[in-house]
Amino acid sequence: MLSLSQRSENVAPSETLAITAKINSMQAQGIDVIKFAAGEPDFDTPEYIKDAAIESLRNGFTKYTPVPGIAALREAIVEKFKRDNNLHYSPSQIIVSCGAKHSIYNILQAICNPGDEVVFAAPYWVSYPEIVKLSDAKPIVVETTAGQNFCMKPEQIESVLSDRTKAIIISSPSNPTGTVYDAATLSQIGELALERQCYVISDEIYESLLYDDLRHQSIASLDEAVQGITFVVNGVSKAYSMTGWRIGYTAGPEKAVQAMSRIQSHSTSNPTSIAQIGALTALTASQEAVEEMRRAFEERRNVICQRFDEIDGITYAKPQGAFYIFPDVSSHYGRNINGKTVNGSVEMTAFLLDSARVGVIPGNASGADNHLRLSFATSLAEINSGMDRIKEALA
Repeated sequence: MLSLSQRSENVAPSETLAITAKINSMQAQGIDVIKFAAGEPDFDTPEYIKDAAIESLRNGFTKYTPVPGIAALREAIVEKFKRDNNLHYSPSQIIVSCGAKHSIYNILQAICNPGDEVVFAAPYWVSYPEIVKLSDAKPIVVETTAGQNFCMKPEQIESVLSDRTKAIIISSPSNPTGTVYDAATLSQIGELALERQCYVISDEIYESLLYDDLRHQSIASLDEAVQGITFVVNGVSKAYSMTGWRIGYTAGPEKAVQAMSRIQSHSTSNPTSIAQIGALTALTASQEAVEEMRRAFEERRNVICQRFDEIDGITYAKPQGAFYIFPDVSSHYGRNINGKTVNGSVEMTAFLLDSARVGVIPGNASGADNHLRLSFATSLAEINSGMDRIKEALA
């Protein structure tokens, strides 16, 4: 019988990638669209990283590598965790994959059985529920609010835990909200995971992009026992503006990392050889380029917050990291704007794109229909111009 798998039918396409593709198509047609949609830095990859990859290409470093990544890169990741997070791993506890998304996919493929449950907060990164479903597990969503900084409270997590709970996902700093878990809450979540014997998956891909003098805290660094049940996921995409290089990495329990490597060996094999050299250079060279980008993002964060303060009826939790703001625009739902009645984030997104030529992401893709996600990974001029258009459209 010619049919598709139930698994494929159950997975929704990425709303973010779909809207970004539409915006890119409009821009290709010469339409002036300001894009707040893309979840990637607008800076180019630093030249010294590109140079190292080009040199490796010229030297013929174009063959298969070990499935979990070249030894030098895994050792550099071990040193990075020691230097930045006070976490101690052996290279055998590290696996390099084709982006942090692939890392999370591999983790859930390695630990989940049909019917298992994986807990995470809403608003959530659009891929969490779909990756969970692809592992034949069930997403368990904990609703959070701006008043709690969009962070799960330990008692909320405890209320949804069951005998089928396999993992709790923590995203800090968060996509889509830019909010950050405090150390006390992380410690309580770690204790809860130990007590209930479930894994923690700590998505730390935005670790280096923190504002207002905040310092990153990994849940795995708070307790040695918690480290033993935690997968720490990171990568080079956001910190070094290397999204297209597709290099993410995981540190975790050795037995589970070995299982991830077996899975990867039959799916992608190794990450791209020359991209691994770029990542090795990124992690071991000066980190000044990262700090320069972080400062630029903080300035942009300040500007976009100021501009939203000018628009009546819109509220937000001030982003503490990453490069997203997640405003609540629901006070404008039900209005007739320029002859169109706008109800929900999808219609608001369509209205802003069609009428104001501004591209944003609807919050319903993250489980929060009252909100929109805007990325401020674009120039100050674009931010101000885009916010002028949004303000005028909603006036």
